[in-house]
Amino acid sequence: MRVKKIVDLSWPLTNNTPIYPGDPEPNITVATTIEKEGYNLSRIIMGTQTGSHVDAPYHFLNGANTIDRMDLRMFFGEAVVIKVTHKNKREEITLKDIKKYRDKIKENDIILFNTNWYKKVGTDEYFDHPYISIEVAEFLIEKGVKFICIDTINADATGGSEFPVHDLFAKSNCMIGENMAYFDKIDFENVIIASFPMNIVGCDGSPVRIVAMESE
Repeated sequence: MRVKKIVDLSWPLTNNTPIYPGDPEPNITVATTIEKEGYNLSRIIMGTQTGSHVDAPYHFLNGANTIDRMDLRMFFGEAVVIKVTHKNKREEITLKDIKKYRDKIKENDIILFNTNWYKKVGTDEYFDHPYISIEVAEFLIEKGVKFICIDTINADATGGSEFPVHDLFAKSNCMIGENMAYFDKIDFENVIIASFPMNIVGCDGSPVRIVAMESE
């Protein structure tokens, strides 16, 4: 594969990186310096769902696969970008919204939901984002999709106590990527996604550096 262009789709990781309400706040500090210890080293404290991240099935299902047990092939492959930038706050992404993309979606594709909601970061409205309906999630599972990503803080509605999309994907041993950004910067066809998690043993998920690549 020859790569013509790479677009970074991940949030920069800082102490101000947006997180889901109630999650551990990231804290990046200086641990050692060249002047004192002879080398620079930082200390990072954060949750497994910090910044742009992926959810393993174990995140919502005890006994399911943890992030270190997921097949790495799930995190690399051809992608379909579904543009749903017309959706309003707390509005479902429905089957009607993805109608024109249905024939493009193949087994093992990675699906990116482009809401552009990431642009509202720093506002209260950021947490009142559009979300994926259970009907869309079921359709994608039936099509053989193993990994979906969205540029909002949550694939489900934020602030509630029910997470139907997460529950379905956990039971199906599939992956969800959230809190991503810049999907609108993908201005090419033949999109390849790489979004590899850290090999954290026994955990529910991992921050990722997700990129879109234009292949020749």
